Amino acid sequence: MSGPLTIFDKPNSYIGKPVDRPDAKRLLQGRGKFVDDIQLPRMVHGAFVRSPVAHGRILSIDLEEARGVPGVIAVYTGADLAEHVTPYVGVLSHLAGLRSAPQMPLAVDVVRWTGEPVVMIVATSRAVAEDAAALVYVDIEELPVATDMERALEPDAPVIHPDFGSNLAWERTVEVGDPDAAFARDDVTVVERTFRFGRHTGVTLEARASVVEYDPSEDQLTCHYSGQAPHMMQYIFAKHLGLAEENVRVISNDVGGSFGIKIHTYGDEIATAAAAKLLGRPVKFVADRLESFLTDIHARDHVVHGRIAVTQEGKIEALAFDDITGIGPYSMYPRTSAIEANQVLNLTGAPYALENYRANAKVVFQNKNLMCQYRAVGHPIAMAVADGLLEDAAAEIGMDVVEIRRRNLVKDDAYPCVSATGMKLDDLSHHKTLDLLIETMDYDAKRAEHAALREQGIHRGLGLVSMIEVTNPSPMFYGIGGAPIASQDGATIRLDAGGAIHVSSSVTEQGQGTNTILAQVAAGVFGVDMDRVKVTTGDTKTTPYGGGTWASRGAGIGGEATLQAAFALKEQVLDVAAVILQAKVEGLDIIAGHVCDTDGTQRMSLSDLARTVYYRGNELPSDMSPELVATRHYRVSDFPFVFTNAAMAAEVEVDPETGFVKVLNVWAVEDCGRVINPKLVDEQIRGGVVQGIGGAFYEECIYSEDGQLENATMADYLVPMAFEMPDITVAHVETPTKTSVLGAKGAGEAGTGGAPAALMNAVNDALRPLGASIHQMPMTPERILRALGTV
Repeated sequence: MSGPLTIFDKPNSYIGKPVDRPDAKRLLQGRGKFVDDIQLPRMVHGAFVRSPVAHGRILSIDLEEARGVPGVIAVYTGADLAEHVTPYVGVLSHLAGLRSAPQMPLAVDVVRWTGEPVVMIVATSRAVAEDAAALVYVDIEELPVATDMERALEPDAPVIHPDFGSNLAWERTVEVGDPDAAFARDDVTVVERTFRFGRHTGVTLEARASVVEYDPSEDQLTCHYSGQAPHMMQYIFAKHLGLAEENVRVISNDVGGSFGIKIHTYGDEIATAAAAKLLGRPVKFVADRLESFLTDIHARDHVVHGRIAVTQEGKIEALAFDDITGIGPYSMYPRTSAIEANQVLNLTGAPYALENYRANAKVVFQNKNLMCQYRAVGHPIAMAVADGLLEDAAAEIGMDVVEIRRRNLVKDDAYPCVSATGMKLDDLSHHKTLDLLIETMDYDAKRAEHAALREQGIHRGLGLVSMIEVTNPSPMFYGIGGAPIASQDGATIRLDAGGAIHVSSSVTEQGQGTNTILAQVAAGVFGVDMDRVKVTTGDTKTTPYGGGTWASRGAGIGGEATLQAAFALKEQVLDVAAVILQAKVEGLDIIAGHVCDTDGTQRMSLSDLARTVYYRGNELPSDMSPELVATRHYRVSDFPFVFTNAAMAAEVEVDPETGFVKVLNVWAVEDCGRVINPKLVDEQIRGGVVQGIGGAFYEECIYSEDGQLENATMADYLVPMAFEMPDITVAHVETPTKTSVLGAKGAGEAGTGGAPAALMNAVNDALRPLGASIHQMPMTPERILRALGTV
């Protein structure tokens, strides 16, 4: 028989298998441990008085009644906390020219968005704290507001930060070739569109929450945190509260969803930590749903004017666009609110061979809640602009949308290469994924079916997108700024005396199944059954230093660190086994918890080996000192990112009488490198598609002209429910990345990044025979009827 093709094809490998999540039973039985479950001795509760206006000068704050409420422990204003917390500024060095004003946990002198925290009440219960908060009177002189991002750039617009002289926070232009000359050619068709993307936010099952306790005897701060990056927050608490970093512990246990909103620094969370330090007792703050809508970061607030030039043969000759995005009154700390616009510049058109490209982005301050990174940062905008223009251009020249892609997508054998925007690309498969998509969805049959249905007055449409997804970022991704943002991760693996192995990883579990992936990698490489692997994540005291969970990096970076640590531990174990068994190392392996000959013959259990090392070390040679523990760190070093690619399609039915759209099918073919767990990967893609459907049709944070959020409840902010779910078919092409042994890319954001573009294209495919089109998300019934000219 021939040997295994790779190390992952061994009999005891779990790589590529649809393993069930080990924590599923615990969570389904309600035994998860979330922040709000934590009850500590002497714990008190925080609530916040928030600004009722979008922009104003604080004249006075009357706290007398609030302080007199029985059960109130402390009341803090912005000025109070300013004595104990240093300001923070959301800029990074690699975003040259980005500017933002210093921020404080609570507003000082001026409020700049509705919902900004102004006063913190600490009391014996949340109810008492809220009752006291209702008695606080904040006298605010209202100031002119700048809420519309386009008008905020006009010369007569109110300037949110007068020292800056304008509301422009950052601007960048990318230009390759000569796009003006290409657009001016006589042999091209030019299509020009304006795209609008509504603000929306991550609606997590668990709201932002923290319980912070402080031990003055050891100057030790411990924060139980519903978030994604414990080591980053350890540094932030230490820096801004005047603590030694080693005296800050951040614990992130079970987290009920994050989607990027829980990777930022929020004033109410910093205030909670400051209050715990000042009071010397635990303080809990859990945002309610209204606070979540008002203060969790928003995303996708963009207006994009774009155009494309194509020849009659379908070749893209030029792509250009101008993007304006509103970010609220500050750049969010520490990851900055310019990253999304930067991603739009870098990713738009990246799957295609472009010779002439120009993109400009303006990032604008406004009197709304802060905008920052949310799942698939910038991807929905980039994909909708490029592929929306491309499909409209295909219609103009009478070419099928599949054929125009085949003529422009970068060839699968052209890698490595550099995109028009300077992105280093490798190990991608746009043509393979497109071909498999067409086969999976039975494209030609669908087209014929839709033509027949149109004769019956039924208007269905198909839309496609070819996309790339940023994953596994390298240290190049974030420059030096106000806080360190690690792009490496670490894993420690040890063998215990019973023969089980324990994995401690710096990535965090947010509900996406990271702990399962790490267990699969460790079990398969080391050679034990999955149920003998215990995984610990999310604790700065017990895990190696690392970045946490963001940018689809858990499997690709955290998984590779685990893989390398498992290799190192296995080498240690086999060295010991070779001595005990008087055998050659190369003739031994570990299978199902036993040291075996390479033919599978069992020689000794891992438990016997470990007990010999731990309890009977006198039986080993005196010059042998086995540790039975290994730590390894990993970072991507050759590329700024590892890109995942996908081809997606959507099928919709539009009712021109009501404007309602029914999503019938979504197909996704993704190349995320080596698939570690097909079940988890497919559900990540499906979950992402559902969020993409939300952005495409339902979700929008609607503000009045004076900066009031008008739909800050689940009764008014629409999300897709079970009734809106289509069939979502997922398939894969596997092109392992050469940047790691594991070969895994990320898979967490492709559905969210690609689905809106495919859905918009599908709606326009259905509307085109009716002489209408829409390029605004969410595509509400009213907006579709307006596009049709019936309202």
